[in-house]
Amino acid sequence: MKKIVILGSTGSIGRNGLKVIKHLGADYRVLGLAANSNVKLLLEQVYNFRPKFVSIFDYKYHKELKRSLPRSIKLLPPGIDGLVELSSMPEADIALNALSGAVGFAPLLASIRTSKQIALANKEPMVMAGRAVMKEAFRWRARIIPVDSEPSAVFQCLQTLGTAGYNDRVSEIFLTASGGPFYRRADLKNVTPLEALKHPNWKMGPKITIDSATLMNKGLEAIEIMNFFSLPVAKIRVLIHPQSVIHSAVKLNDGSVLAQMSLPDMKIPIQYALTYPDRVKSFAGPLDLARLGSLEFAEPDFKKFPCLPLAFYAAEKGGVYPCILNAANEVAVESFLGGRISFMRIPAITGRVMELYNGKNYEPALSEIAELDDWARNKAREEAIRIRKRKVKFEY
Repeated sequence: MKKIVILGSTGSIGRNGLKVIKHLGADYRVLGLAANSNVKLLLEQVYNFRPKFVSIFDYKYHKELKRSLPRSIKLLPPGIDGLVELSSMPEADIALNALSGAVGFAPLLASIRTSKQIALANKEPMVMAGRAVMKEAFRWRARIIPVDSEPSAVFQCLQTLGTAGYNDRVSEIFLTASGGPFYRRADLKNVTPLEALKHPNWKMGPKITIDSATLMNKGLEAIEIMNFFSLPVAKIRVLIHPQSVIHSAVKLNDGSVLAQMSLPDMKIPIQYALTYPDRVKSFAGPLDLARLGSLEFAEPDFKKFPCLPLAFYAAEKGGVYPCILNAANEVAVESFLGGRISFMRIPAITGRVMELYNGKNYEPALSEIAELDDWARNKAREEAIRIRKRKVKFEY
């Protein structure tokens, strides 16, 4: 029996993960659940799956949850301590890390250092310090399986090449993007949070949905793939693919292209990450090629979506820049969702913070990431306030 802990159980990935576990049956059991603040849904999950351990991140809801939990279930500390304790449970075989943002960094390291199989939907740690994370995983013999549909697709395609290095056999990665809600919209000046949260193909959390609308999500995935597979970012090419059926493809040096295709349903990559290296019959909808009609592909508009070139610039610079990019973008997205800045200020703030960094560019150690992340966040908050008060104009 595989025992699983889920970090971010009330989010989109967490909810789908629980559906997959229920489908997989008695061979998979939920050992622990962690959520941010949704006490009501977390309690429903507790009564349906009967985990031994539960954690809620937001301190405000800790006492409320404690009053409602059955005595047989242990409530872990709130905040990051609870996430770290849950993600490093000795009894757990698999950790599904479905957290959003940099908060998943410490729990990911905790899972790695207890040599778990990690189903990773939380791409930000792989952006912040992906090379160091992969070295740590190798050191502790932890196995990381990407859950996001596009990195998962690349991972699945590359499995056909065996375990040796990919660099000399891969000529290009086609990283597909739906284009988000604004692919065909000409003017993005007056975009509202409500409009940006209406993704045409996927049901996701607010942060990743906004990243999809700005195309920053594709940039972050490019950095994640670069770090995960030790490939140069120059080999990664983003293509707009509105149907979200080809989740990514790998072009080999002999001209062959391997693609992973399925309907846009996150239960498929989640199940693969939980059952890897096995494949189990899924309850997700089947792909009928005859009914698809045509599939579209197009180059992204880098001027219209400036977050994308910012991410590739950070990837090319390497060192501290991916971490700065990630932190600044996260703060800018929070500011947009809170109504404090406009949609196009997201790339403006992110680019400005990268511009403000005048220190040495180096490959940060895992112990240095938190300080660098804090610096970038503080600068992004300062820029958000400055832009709002003085109506500063940036062009990127």
